Amino acid sequence: MPRLAVLLLFYLSTCLLPAQVNIWEQMPKAKHVEMTPYLVTGDNNVAIVVCPGGSYFWHDMQTEGHEVGRWLQQNGISAFVLRYRTAYVPAFIFRFRYLFRGNRYPDPQDDLRQCLRYVRTHAKEFGINPGRVGAMGFSAGGHLVMSAAELFDKADRPAFVVPIYPVVTMTHPSVHKRSRRALLGESRLHDRQLRDILSLENHVPDDCPPVFLVNCKDDPVVNYRNSVLLDSALTAKKIPHRYIQYATGGHGFGVSEIKGSDESRQWKTEFLKWLHSLW
Repeated sequence: MPRLAVLLLFYLSTCLLPAQVNIWEQMPKAKHVEMTPYLVTGDNNVAIVVCPGGSYFWHDMQTEGHEVGRWLQQNGISAFVLRYRTAYVPAFIFRFRYLFRGNRYPDPQDDLRQCLRYVRTHAKEFGINPGRVGAMGFSAGGHLVMSAAELFDKADRPAFVVPIYPVVTMTHPSVHKRSRRALLGESRLHDRQLRDILSLENHVPDDCPPVFLVNCKDDPVVNYRNSVLLDSALTAKKIPHRYIQYATGGHGFGVSEIKGSDESRQWKTEFLKWLHSLW
């Protein structure tokens, strides 16, 4: 009986999961990159593409992915959780990208761009406003969504960007080296031009979309100065943004009610207030 109950629970949980969508399915030379929709009822809704973190090597699909999608959905925001291409664990262990291309920049950025296009193209079907599609990312996913705001053509950029404890720089001493290695690939790791292009503090455009930025000073993974660099660059360009630096909370808490600190978990309430202030 216990085994039967476990099988039944597994069956029910898989049935209740939202259907996954291959964003490249109808494109030439189709790749297989999935997003998971968490839709709210109605039409003209705000939507957010969610990019989990994982150092561009892997994904934290639960704490920074599906939990975030469900939380946004519960707060009246449609979400699309994106499993963008990363280098993946074998590349981390074996460093085979000295010899073979593997996944690297601009693969994650291409996936996010295509996801934004897909969501906007199917806006009526999803019940969303195509002009109100933002992007939220955590850690390396924060770098990804902010790179979309800076490096994409204006028509492809998110309407707003939410980097949470993000990787930002590829050149400053506070760089997160694992994310840099994953994104550039071993064969291009010392390419100074590419490092500069992907250092987001250096390329904030004059027409950058609004930004909601959060991190914690006690972050043991991504040096808190990454967010300070981005805040300074946004301020210098007079980009509408809000930066919240918490003293405690660490890294990787996502929307958890357990991880982080009482202080850092306040970001969710502050974000919802900020989002409602945009329109």
